[in-house]
Amino acid sequence: MKTLFSTEGMQTSFIISDLNPAYYDAIRELFFTPHEYGFAKTYLANTPHLDIFYQHFARTAEEMVLQTARIHPAPWEQALLALMQKVAGQGLQWYLAGSAALAARGLDVVPRDLDLIVDIAGAHSLGNLLFDELIQPVEESRGWISNWFGRAFLHTRIEWIGGVHEDVDENGMTEYGPAAASRLETINWQGYELLVSPLDIQLEVSKRRGLDERVKKIEQIIAS
Repeated sequence: MKTLFSTEGMQTSFIISDLNPAYYDAIRELFFTPHEYGFAKTYLANTPHLDIFYQHFARTAEEMVLQTARIHPAPWEQALLALMQKVAGQGLQWYLAGSAALAARGLDVVPRDLDLIVDIAGAHSLGNLLFDELIQPVEESRGWISNWFGRAFLHTRIEWIGGVHEDVDENGMTEYGPAAASRLETINWQGYELLVSPLDIQLEVSKRRGLDERVKKIEQIIAS
């Protein structure tokens, strides 16, 4: 596996080449697209700090792919602790969703990353706080569920969405929509107060996704 930095005209690409076909599903999950040299994430060439972000990317790309493919375990606890230390006292409003939110409650699940929800200002603030770990710029995500998206690698992937659209719950409640945001739950995790998605909404989402084992584990916690 190799990484390449390529600028053609007005676009710059971070490329992963010489990738084992066994990892093609993982790289697609990371939203890389086919490129003549492999798979790429592409940005406007005049985006600030691309050279710095590429250095972070090149250093961590292989581990990111291996964790996404579940070849290497993602050290989510180490990542979450480092994140909590970085954001402590910064006034950032955020919460944890996804499998890491369940794992932080003590459920026997295996996260591959940390999924964070912030507002629009928080998307940029978090990018500043994690500048030394960014593996791509915080970027607009038009036509998606939110206005902004960010990705860093701090022991494992940390991804966040900022400015979630108000209509995302129209076809069923989501962990990142206004219904979840209106009644977040606070847990104590390693001495920190941590805001997480409501457990009943995580249960509904897991049922909708057909995650039967996860459903059983959530129902056991709710029952207890």
